[in-house]
Amino acid sequence: MNIYPDIFNISSKKEFKKIALKVFRFQYENNAVYREFCEALKVEKHLVKTLDEIPFLPIQFFKSHKVVSSTDKPQVIFTSSGTTGTKTSQHFVTDVSLYEQSYRQGFAEFYGNIEDYIFLALLPSYQERSGSSLIYMVEDLISLSHNEDSGFYLYNHDDLIAKLREFDKLEKNVILMGVTYALLDLIEKEKFDLKNLIIMETGGMKGRRKEMIREELHEILCDGFGVSSIHSEYGMTELLSQAYSLGDGVFNCPQWMDVMMRDTEDPLSYIGNGKTGGINVIDLANINSCSFIATQDLGKKYDNGTFEVLGRFDNSDIRGCNLMVLSSPK
Repeated sequence: MNIYPDIFNISSKKEFKKIALKVFRFQYENNAVYREFCEALKVEKHLVKTLDEIPFLPIQFFKSHKVVSSTDKPQVIFTSSGTTGTKTSQHFVTDVSLYEQSYRQGFAEFYGNIEDYIFLALLPSYQERSGSSLIYMVEDLISLSHNEDSGFYLYNHDDLIAKLREFDKLEKNVILMGVTYALLDLIEKEKFDLKNLIIMETGGMKGRRKEMIREELHEILCDGFGVSSIHSEYGMTELLSQAYSLGDGVFNCPQWMDVMMRDTEDPLSYIGNGKTGGINVIDLANINSCSFIATQDLGKKYDNGTFEVLGRFDNSDIRGCNLMVLSSPK
């Protein structure tokens, strides 16, 4: 589809809506799974004129179907993590350059020049499996930093502790990206007082620790690392874009991404700002799969466009996935 350049040059809400509707029509025509979903809801392409009239595909479809809007061969297949025996999501990416442009431009929008940072990654559960979109992104950011000190740390905590102290003393700008349980493991081994460090948690206890509410978790991490706030990245296997929180758990989207909050009782209706609902994501970088995803996350959106992630639906509470059952994967 010939709107790739437009996606990453959006400058207004009006332009976002125009391109999103254009992407919807394209995916309705070219994505068999998504079209069948729309038809089951009796949604006709030519009658959709606003964003809240667009159907959002339940994220579980990435576990059971090949969700693609392109006939090109996939360049990479990203997979979600999962416990033994559980079905994992697969995201068939036919143009990985869209993902690369999305996270590179998205990072630069919120943090500035990639080369200004040393990237340290503490992502053991992701690193120990194949197909992680997060590892793909972090490997590229490490490479683009052009800094020999950037790199991954698996379980070599002593080396990481030494590096963090050294870089802080030298007043280097450092981003430590870590899965939640691994960051907690680190500060249980060593307590820090770091002035030039950005901690970016990517979420996830991965069954290693008890889940915590965000306020409690961030308070522990702030105390352990000696920082004033914890940054977060909101992304997932099924998306090619990320939202970032620069502190306080409040996320901002890049210009080609937005969220809408659906009613937890009626998945086809939306709620007002400041109220808790299910998070629907519009990710225009997903043009070759599906840009309209109903996630299993709960959140609130605010008048300035930012949003919070408050938790996840319990499996028994998920609505919207039963809107249709496709007989067999495409």
